[in-house]
Amino acid sequence: MTEPLLQTNDARADVGGVPQVDGLTLRTTGERIVVLGAAEALFDAVSGARKPSRGAVLVHAEAADVALRGGRVAGAALDPAMPPKWTPRTYARWSARLAGHDAAIASKLADEAIEKLEMRVIADAPLGKAERHVKRAAVVAGALATAAPVIVLADPTAGAPDAFARTFGRILVAALEGREWIVFAPTMALGAPLALEADEAIVLEGSQVAAQGAPGELAAQERTYALKVAGEVEALARAVEARGAKVRRSASVLVVELGESLTTRDLMSAALESHAIIVELSPLTRALA
Repeated sequence: MTEPLLQTNDARADVGGVPQVDGLTLRTTGERIVVLGAAEALFDAVSGARKPSRGAVLVHAEAADVALRGGRVAGAALDPAMPPKWTPRTYARWSARLAGHDAAIASKLADEAIEKLEMRVIADAPLGKAERHVKRAAVVAGALATAAPVIVLADPTAGAPDAFARTFGRILVAALEGREWIVFAPTMALGAPLALEADEAIVLEGSQVAAQGAPGELAAQERTYALKVAGEVEALARAVEARGAKVRRSASVLVVELGESLTTRDLMSAALESHAIIVELSPLTRALA
C-alpha cells in the first residue's frame, strides 16, 4: 500500500519552548492537499524546517526534516526575509544550489521555475524594491527549483486582492503539475484555483482534526460546527446526541452535525444541562469561505 503523503503521530511542535501544536494525529489520502486553520509551526514541521519536539511528522513515511535534507521535500514559507539585492532568478538559483544541484543544473532549474510561474518580466529585478506578490512568487520559484517531488506551501495568495489571487492561483496550479503538494492556509475560498485542484482538505481546530475530505464535501456541511469545550465534554456529547445531532469526538473538540431541526441554541441548552462550557463555536464552512 502506498504510504500517505502526510502523516503525523502525536506530533508536537514548539516555538520558543511553547507548543503551537500538541498531540496532532492525522493521515492523508490525497496527492494535492489543503490544510486549513493550522498553526505556523505545523507548516514548518511538514516542510522540514522545524523538527517536532515529540511524535512524528512524516512525508511518505519519512521524517519531514530528513526528506528536506534529501531533496524530496521543499517548502515555500510566507514572507521570509530575502536578500534585497538578489533577484527572483538569483533566489531560485541559490535554492537549487542549496538543494545539492551543481551550478549548471541549478541555473537550468531556476530558469524553468521562472518560466512556469510566468515571471520573465520581473525575474531580474532586485527583490528589495519588489512588491509583496513578487517576493512570494520568488519564494515559490525557489521551492520549484529544488526539483523536489513534494512541495509544501504557505498559501502565497493569502490576503491578496481577489483578481491577483485567482490569476496567480491558476499559474501556481499549472506550475505544480506533476508534483504532489500541500498548501497551508487560514481559510480558502471554495472557488479558489488551489481548492478546485485539491483532492483533499483538512480543517484543524487547534491540534485536532475537525474535518477531512474532498473540499466540496466539506463546504456542503453548512450546518456542521466545531466546538471547543471545557469541562464535561462527554456529557455534552451525550446531551447533543440525545437531541438528534450527530457528534464526532476529538479530545476537547466536538464536531456536531445539527441536521435540519436543531439550532445553535440547542447546543447552548445542552451545554447548560451537562455543565460544560463551549469555549468556541465555529462553522466548518468558515475555513472554506
